[in-house]
Amino acid sequence: MEILFSTTMEIQDADGPLAFFEYGNEKFNGERFLWKDSQNHAVLVGVGIEKSFSHERTDHNRFFEAETEWKRFIDRAVIENPFEVPGTGPLLFGGFSFDPMSEKETEWAAFADSLFYLPKFMLTISQGKSYLTVNVACDPNDDLGAVTEIENFQMGYMQFQQKRSIQSPIISDMEEINKEEWIAAVADVVRQLKQGDVDKVVLARKMKVHFDEPILTEMVLQNLWQQQPDSFIFALEALESCFIGASPERLIQKTNNTVFSTCLAGSIARGKETREDELLGKELLNDRKNLHEHQLVVKMIVEVLKKHCIDIQIPENPALLKLRDIQHLYTPVTGTVDGNLSITKLVEALHPTPALGGVPRQRAMHIIREKEQMDRGMYASPIGWMDYRDNGEFAVAIRSGLIKQDEAVLYAGCGVVADSDPQSEYIETKIKFRPMYRAIGGTEE
Repeated sequence: MEILFSTTMEIQDADGPLAFFEYGNEKFNGERFLWKDSQNHAVLVGVGIEKSFSHERTDHNRFFEAETEWKRFIDRAVIENPFEVPGTGPLLFGGFSFDPMSEKETEWAAFADSLFYLPKFMLTISQGKSYLTVNVACDPNDDLGAVTEIENFQMGYMQFQQKRSIQSPIISDMEEINKEEWIAAVADVVRQLKQGDVDKVVLARKMKVHFDEPILTEMVLQNLWQQQPDSFIFALEALESCFIGASPERLIQKTNNTVFSTCLAGSIARGKETREDELLGKELLNDRKNLHEHQLVVKMIVEVLKKHCIDIQIPENPALLKLRDIQHLYTPVTGTVDGNLSITKLVEALHPTPALGGVPRQRAMHIIREKEQMDRGMYASPIGWMDYRDNGEFAVAIRSGLIKQDEAVLYAGCGVVADSDPQSEYIETKIKFRPMYRAIGGTEE
């Protein structure tokens, strides 16, 4: 019977997470992940897949299957981890597709509807300290080869100095997919919303970008790290593809019995100057359409957490979350869970929030399948990690894209309500494309 042996040690890591990610390229390309939270409290980098947990849409319940298989595997594991630090020791990193009922498109062929990795080697940076976790799944009587592999990895990483010269490839072509059809779809949805049986529908679209040579994940990560420091930065490789992004939106964080979620909906552009930016922020805080859209998200998230929490703490009014290209209405929600509630149960209950799907959920999902005419894959889905102590954090995978060799597919969406203007919604998606377009080497123009 295969048993997991996991050990965690504190290390001196001068080069940091991007170097660790790059070091894994030669031997573990296609088997890497990276995660940074929005407040820079925790960074996780995994290289090598010791065990993968994947489930397709044929599974009865992909959330339940992922959790059950993981706990069954961990129950018989031998774990040496003297540190009470969330994100150390064995953990899974990955996520779920947005909608397992949508028809899968070729660009998402490498990604299952539920896909998680247990890494061979993982760097955790928390509160200024670095930890290395090594995971080996093997027969208890046959681990000598694994010991040699661990020693070779550690020796190689300590001696790793030479960084590849990372330059941006030249964009040779860019195409907004079905632009006019998407604008017409927004107008159709607005007409449905005015009939009153649906309150909100989120519609997304995509653009394809081609390059003169393959694009490196390391380059995109480096750009996102510099350009979007206040976002959740993530990368998840699968064979030759990598899903990557910088999301401002937390879905759920669980640390012991404390849970924290974010209501993020309603947006407006940033101003070019301080005065203009302040006026735009004030306009957003008083805009009826955006406040209604935001309140739909707040109501749903609070209702979900009330079912699982002893108490809920939430401010009376939203604040502004200002990012480089856009500002959002923002309301944090904190609660205390009662009992042994898993983070995957919270993810299942929350996904998709009205910020990514709509209200009511099932009716909105039906309209999305009908009107978007595309497979979101993992865009707008839960992505993150869960450790063996049932701590974890998931973000909503927006401001993201899928890169493969010399092509990138970028995604953006917006919330459509009864008084939405299709052209304004189109402009909003153009703003939301900017972070990823800039990160892959595009310019503002």
